[in-house]
Amino acid sequence: MSDMPLSNEEIRRYSRHLILPEFGMQAQRRLKQGSVLLIGAGGLGSPLALYLAAAGVGRIGIVDFDVVDESNLQRQIVHGTATLGVKKAESARNRIHDLNPNVDVTTYETQITSENAFDLLRPYDVIIDGTDNFPTRYLTNDASVLLGKPNVYGSIFRFEGQATVFSPRDGGPCYRCLYPEPPPPGLVPSCAEGGVLGVLPGVIGTIQATEAIKLIAGIGETLVGRLMLYDALSMRFRELRLRRNPECPVCGDHPTVTELIDYDQFCGILPEIAHAEPNYEITPIETAAWLGRDDRPFLLDVREANEWEIGRIEGAVRISVNELASRLNELDSAVEMVVYCRSGVRSGRAVDLLRQSGFRKVKNMVGGILRWSDDVDPSIPKY
Repeated sequence: MSDMPLSNEEIRRYSRHLILPEFGMQAQRRLKQGSVLLIGAGGLGSPLALYLAAAGVGRIGIVDFDVVDESNLQRQIVHGTATLGVKKAESARNRIHDLNPNVDVTTYETQITSENAFDLLRPYDVIIDGTDNFPTRYLTNDASVLLGKPNVYGSIFRFEGQATVFSPRDGGPCYRCLYPEPPPPGLVPSCAEGGVLGVLPGVIGTIQATEAIKLIAGIGETLVGRLMLYDALSMRFRELRLRRNPECPVCGDHPTVTELIDYDQFCGILPEIAHAEPNYEITPIETAAWLGRDDRPFLLDVREANEWEIGRIEGAVRISVNELASRLNELDSAVEMVVYCRSGVRSGRAVDLLRQSGFRKVKNMVGGILRWSDDVDPSIPKY
């Protein structure tokens, strides 16, 4: 693996690596022959793509089916204003080629699934999880374990992040050893709902890139068996020791998961029966028309206070979805009510709670204030 020669141009490019006694020509040749699969080209995938390419990893695969949106640019630094609306995988590939044309980049503009995961992961030495949802994390973990590949994991939320390397083949645990069961659906907000400090994925993604480079180059001590926790507000790093669970259904002594499963079902992400009821939802246009009549409904905003400051619908009353259960006494169940949030997800949960608490005249405004901005009032900023 370490016999692949470096050209004179590559020696000049990687000279600061080559003069490191702990690195040198051998480690650089290993990087050139090595390969990494990035699952996600977003917040974590951005620093990963840039630093792995700059370091000289020979082949990088990128799995992402999303397109670049303006709200991404606060943290997803591999993309730019010129690539708005472009597929993220394509945008990242173009940036990598500009940074280091020696890198072979393969893009997969598709969603990773139980049907294609093995085919996507098999050709690569190291798998890097840069995703932001639980079904994909469990899928990536299980596929990596079953293929015997190290999984460089990172996650971010608001001001906190974590990173480790899951590699049962090296005696360490897997993701299921740390998180045997996924949280209930909707309990953990996404970055779109909860927010994220723009520099946070730069810190965590760079740690992941460091671990991938060490794994391929065969240098240093990796994070196998250690979970690094980072708090940006207090600027503190902590480390937890992790152990492989011998009872783990995937990497344990007697595994019961020997093939990929339905991960949406495993994480409890199922179609909501309530959404099939004809009077459950209302569009922003229908809501606007109703608000203009004498029998106008009570308008409930279940977003957080900082979101309320960005923009709001005139006449709305705000009660955060997290406070709703304790403030039901402030609402009148006899009054028609329309509930909205940013995109319709949290308001859907709020309506479920209200209906379970005896409120029957309640509707969820689909698409939230984002769709209201598109369909009714463009002066309300989108975020």
